[in-house]
Amino acid sequence: MDTRFTSLEIGAGVGGQALGLARASFDPVLVIDNDPHACRTLRLNQPGWNVLELDFNEFVGAEHGIETVDLISGGLPSQPYSVAGKQQGTKDDRDLLRASIRLATELQPRAVLLETTPSLLMPKFVGVRTNVEEELKLLGYTWSWMVLDAQNFGVPQTRKSCLLVAMRLDDFVFFEWPSPVSEAGASVGEVLRDSMASRGWPFADAWASRANRVAPTIVGGSKNHGGADLGPTRTKQQWLELAVNGHSLGDDVPAPDFEFDPSLGRHGVPKLTVEQIMLLQGLSPDWVVTGGKTARYKQVAQAVPPPLAEAVGRRIATALARGPR
Repeated sequence: MDTRFTSLEIGAGVGGQALGLARASFDPVLVIDNDPHACRTLRLNQPGWNVLELDFNEFVGAEHGIETVDLISGGLPSQPYSVAGKQQGTKDDRDLLRASIRLATELQPRAVLLETTPSLLMPKFVGVRTNVEEELKLLGYTWSWMVLDAQNFGVPQTRKSCLLVAMRLDDFVFFEWPSPVSEAGASVGEVLRDSMASRGWPFADAWASRANRVAPTIVGGSKNHGGADLGPTRTKQQWLELAVNGHSLGDDVPAPDFEFDPSLGRHGVPKLTVEQIMLLQGLSPDWVVTGGKTARYKQVAQAVPPPLAEAVGRRIATALARGPR
């Protein structure tokens, strides 16, 4: 598609959604996050992007010379609605859902794309969704909620996202959700085999044959989460079934003398590095993530996989290109 569109990205994090949308014809006029590590990551990888380190609740477009954009997009923190959290919804100070709608009210974009946890669609939060929909209706938008799994779009991970797309009707009539391109992504072993072998580890092939499924959902991006591990007990067990020690992250891939013995449990299988987690998130290995190991992991763990964002972004771009300017 030759037509390019403008966007404003909120809660950008490591930049997964913004990167996918850029591939889908959206050029961000501003990228916002309140985490200094994430902002350094964004500036390092995309020096042409205007990156603003700010609590989004304090953002006013007019104060930054922005009157409107074609698309407001954002990856919203999942914790206010997550089944693993306290589910405080809009009472959680990390919630950006209402602030996102407030910004749409100010800037009147042609389209809105918000991504968060599928838990937002639980009956408990019907009031939250109703309030959002009432605001969108007042703004003249038509909307659709959808849950998409990143593994159906080439990402080697089971990762479901709740997505909200809203547009005015004369654009929305041309919008369709993307269809899955595959039933499942590549297995962990297929994606990481070469990485595991890169220091001469002789068991890389044996390990890859055990890591024969897509990854479980990568978690741990919460700022309230303690350290760099791959999630709660149940998730760690899922990783162990793939011959991965999920209790912490590795500083490097296995050395030649690391003994591969799954019978020893987590002590006989390798840990994953942040760079390997990036591959499982669909992020390019050329994307440099700044900060210490825990800070880097948290940025990567909460990313929207770029292939998923690109697939949805292309459908939005198609609708905007066909709709009236």
